[in-house]
Amino acid sequence: MNSNEHVQISVVVPLFNESESLPELFEWIDKVMKTNQFTYEVIAVDDGSTDDSWAVIEKFSAKNNCIKGIKFQRNYGKSPALNEAFKMVKGDVIITMDADLQDSPDEIPSLYKMITEDKFDLVSGWKQKRFDNTFTKNIPSKFFNSMTRKMSGIKLNDFNCGLKAYKKQVVKSIEIYGEMHRYIPVLAKWAGFRKIGEKVVQHRARKYGVTKFGWDRFVNGFLDLLNIMFIGKFGKRPMHLFGLLGVIAFFFGFAISIYLGFAKFAFNQYSMTERPIFYIALVMMVIGTQLFLAGFVGELVTRNSSERNHYLVEKKIV
Repeated sequence: MNSNEHVQISVVVPLFNESESLPELFEWIDKVMKTNQFTYEVIAVDDGSTDDSWAVIEKFSAKNNCIKGIKFQRNYGKSPALNEAFKMVKGDVIITMDADLQDSPDEIPSLYKMITEDKFDLVSGWKQKRFDNTFTKNIPSKFFNSMTRKMSGIKLNDFNCGLKAYKKQVVKSIEIYGEMHRYIPVLAKWAGFRKIGEKVVQHRARKYGVTKFGWDRFVNGFLDLLNIMFIGKFGKRPMHLFGLLGVIAFFFGFAISIYLGFAKFAFNQYSMTERPIFYIALVMMVIGTQLFLAGFVGELVTRNSSERNHYLVEKKIV
């Protein structure tokens, strides 16, 4: 591919210790692209592999200049790998897929069509029939997909499917870190891309190597989801959340204190400090004050941030 040639499709492949599957994957992608006469690039991101993955990338890149690579010095995770690749992509449509051959490159033409002709901003794959372990992956995945649907309002069945297609503007508008690759559709929605679709895709049994899955990723992923939901709604106005919660907590604590004071002098039955509710009121007022101050400090940080007036502008007429 000529460096100045227009690129229709960028295929992003994050990987960790996948030296056995990479040759077959690169050849398969090249075959699909040539059959459909697509101009393309493959960006393989070696996430600190300890096997020969980078040597395989170098070998195929020397033979095919459409294959490019990024090598991390150590293992950072899938989200940083995708984030670095998204900075580099040139294609009109970006396809992400895993390197383990469980995602089929034969899905690329139909995904490309859904972005270019059906005008979707993002299309997520849905692996209806899976070959993963039911207990360690399928059941937890269904739980988190259900929770993410309810919290985000995005009607997808498989948020975590590695096979996705994006309009170029989407990947240039979002930042991914932590375990946020699981929630890219949520990030895209908060960035203003609301035409999000889904396509049933083939899921193939793992042919080489072992899964890189770990239970800690579900815990981290859940925390990242809460982070996304908070930043999306209150990232530029933290006082609206913390200030409101603080005022409510302080109000109830203060109201209880007024009641206790009235009861003390009107009925003279108890000493205020002898009643457990007095300490509840005291704690609520302290927490309310702290929440309000947290919102105030958050507003100060936001107002002085270099990103305080950074907004995604789709079009301008000047």
